[in-house]
Amino acid sequence: MLSKEHILRRFRWTITTLIVLAMQLGVVSAYAETRLLSLNAGIHRIEAEVASTFSERAEGLMHRKSMAMHRGMLFVFNVPGEQCMWMRNTLIPLSVAFLDADGIIINIEEMQPETLDNHCAQKPAKFALEMNAGWFKSHGVATGSKIKGVENAPAAH
Repeated sequence: MLSKEHILRRFRWTITTLIVLAMQLGVVSAYAETRLLSLNAGIHRIEAEVASTFSERAEGLMHRKSMAMHRGMLFVFNVPGEQCMWMRNTLIPLSVAFLDADGIIINIEEMQPETLDNHCAQKPAKFALEMNAGWFKSHGVATGSKIKGVENAPAAH
């Protein structure tokens, strides 16, 4: 008869093996825990992943090979300030809109993959919204436009 300890070890090994296998098959992704927030830029709906912790903001959209056109990432900062973004280990070209606390776009910057150039807010920003390169321009969203829904973002921590 097997001991409880032996059964527990075998169970843990089985679960770990199943998780690794599921990740390799794409059934479970590393982003499964990502929170989504619905935003609107005029008539355009955006599903934004939320990066509100230091580690989420540091990881950002690194290592992704693609992103759906209606998807983006909303970076939430503790307080409005001079926020800057860069593209280290980011494989897709992106546009970033820096937003004030009310969701008004301060400025939009175009960012090239795998570069270390700083792209900064021109005024204190509470949020940064990254989308696929050219998204804002192609959807008629410019400096001064309002992104609705940022008020529902979790607090930064």
